Amino acid sequence: MVTVVVVDDSAFMRKAIATMLEKDPGIKVVATARNGEEGLELIRRHQPDVVTLDIEMPKMDGLTALRHIMMEMPRPVLMVSSLTTEGAEATLKAMELGAVDFIPKQLSRVSLDIIKIEEDLRNKIRSVAGRRIRPMGAARPAAPAAHAPGTAPAGGPGAAPAPRAAVTRAKSGQRRDVVAIGVSTGGPPAVQKVLAALPADFPAGILIAQHMPAAFTGPFAKRLDGVSKLTVKEAENGEPFRPGTVYISPGGKHLRIAQKISRIDIVVADEPREALYKPSANELMASVGEGVGRRALGAILTGMGNDGMEGMKVLKARGGRALAQSDATCVVYGMPKAVVDAGLADEIVDIDDMAGALVDGLYI
Repeated sequence: MVTVVVVDDSAFMRKAIATMLEKDPGIKVVATARNGEEGLELIRRHQPDVVTLDIEMPKMDGLTALRHIMMEMPRPVLMVSSLTTEGAEATLKAMELGAVDFIPKQLSRVSLDIIKIEEDLRNKIRSVAGRRIRPMGAARPAAPAAHAPGTAPAGGPGAAPAPRAAVTRAKSGQRRDVVAIGVSTGGPPAVQKVLAALPADFPAGILIAQHMPAAFTGPFAKRLDGVSKLTVKEAENGEPFRPGTVYISPGGKHLRIAQKISRIDIVVADEPREALYKPSANELMASVGEGVGRRALGAILTGMGNDGMEGMKVLKARGGRALAQSDATCVVYGMPKAVVDAGLADEIVDIDDMAGALVDGLYI
């Protein structure tokens, strides 16, 4: 049984979230709270598996409460966020502090999508329950060293993690120049960690499909631009693809590339409208694989489901290289697991080592 404490100053939202969650017999809302102070008391008392936490509340707001939770009793926290610029900025800050994902306040509205929204909420609760949560900047956990599929980690049980070995660089001098990253739940701090660690002279361009609403991707790109030595921006349809630039797919759109005779252009499009995720990591990976073949480097980071796996098949078939984030460092080991289980991952990498793996992976 997964236990949940719901913290929100809106009685309607507390009831809506509890009702949606308890339609799953494996989830029980053990308490609800009206503000951060009350929430902390109930979390200490009930020790729930997961917490849902509003941001704007009287007495103690959600960010303050989150800091207390992460210092005193770390556990998976889902923020309840408004889909506005201000809501996006506060939610991204919350995920830096250790929150794993967010629930849109709009889930309370009656719509034809309510069943899908309810299912997504319950899936998030089930997926993050029991995961070991670390606030951003905390020491890395003891975990097996990254290793290639089919090989055992170095050392025996309980061995200290070894640093990731650099990939042997080919003498041909050729290198990959297009990097595609697919990511979902737990993604913002993971992506921030990777981009902040990349050198200013990183010679490739990077395309990122992060499952995120449209209101969030602009603030997300702006936040990343402030911590990265590279230029980070929200992608625009038709703009030229440039090395040293990171393109974030706008929420609700798909991100692709179009290979021209002497250049690559960015494509931002609505189709396929029926895709489960917009942006879709599958669409991005397949487009990069089809467009540049062995010049492509794909990475799948933390997230629920298997988005990116089918696209990675195309990228690999065209000669590209595939990386997957390690189970030990994922908030949700879903998307990377699908790539690993399909035998597509050339390397399994801890998030702290992903920037180095991207640099090394450029060499063919």
